Amino acid sequence: MTYPVDASARLLIALDIDGTVVLEDGTFSPGVQEAVAEAAERGHVVTIATGRSWESAAPVMEGLGILPPYVVCANGATIMSRDPEDPTGYIRHTTETFDATEVLQFIREHLPGASYMVELADGTRLFTQYMDDWDLNRPGARHVEFEEMLGLRVTRVVVVSPEHDGEEFNAFVERMGLQQVTYSVGWSAWLDIAPQGVNKATALEKVREWLEIDRAQVAVMGDGRNDIEMLAWAGEGGGSAVVMGQAPPEVQQYATQLTLPVEGGGVAAALSELGVATATIV
Repeated sequence: MTYPVDASARLLIALDIDGTVVLEDGTFSPGVQEAVAEAAERGHVVTIATGRSWESAAPVMEGLGILPPYVVCANGATIMSRDPEDPTGYIRHTTETFDATEVLQFIREHLPGASYMVELADGTRLFTQYMDDWDLNRPGARHVEFEEMLGLRVTRVVVVSPEHDGEEFNAFVERMGLQQVTYSVGWSAWLDIAPQGVNKATALEKVREWLEIDRAQVAVMGDGRNDIEMLAWAGEGGGSAVVMGQAPPEVQQYATQLTLPVEGGGVAAALSELGVATATIV
């Protein structure tokens, strides 16, 4: 990797995927591939911080053409690192797990019609019903009965309730008062649960320390409720907290910089404003 002439100018740039790097249909935001490639070529560390599993994040990494030393997945519960025996491969460096039995049973009492998925420490994903958004066609996914998820140590739990819309579901989950876990609600009726105290910010702080990059040299970009912790972390440390233009008000309030919506090439525009890329948005 070629670093900037002045190593102190090297940024750690962490990008959310859905609604930030890619559109709802899975295609890339305008200009993002070119802008990310340019930032990486200049020597900045451009990585991913996503709620997705590694198996679902890896194709996006390939599309962006980046090979950062660390990648944050599962909302911070999994940190991947470069495989020393494979120059283009990754291994699980850090995994945080918890016994999801109690929270699964609790949620099922409130949401008997929901679909459930859990991810194990080795990346295996168990699901009760097929969901396109879970990218279950890739290796390591297996259909199970709900009871088979109980008693396992998992890195994350995902719950989707088709009978609710996003805002209604968010209010419903808040009323449930989940304890002893970290959770966030997505745009739709999508609940993502991680071990207590684990989120994108806690994982990125580890990555930052390992790379010996100053807090003020951090730039994160996101659009969803599960990005709030990392946006706050970046802003509080003197770095850049970039929020996509379509993000809801409760996310925008954590921005140090508001960029264009994902459909308008928000990441490319933000990287240009940060002075690390000059790619043109088409």
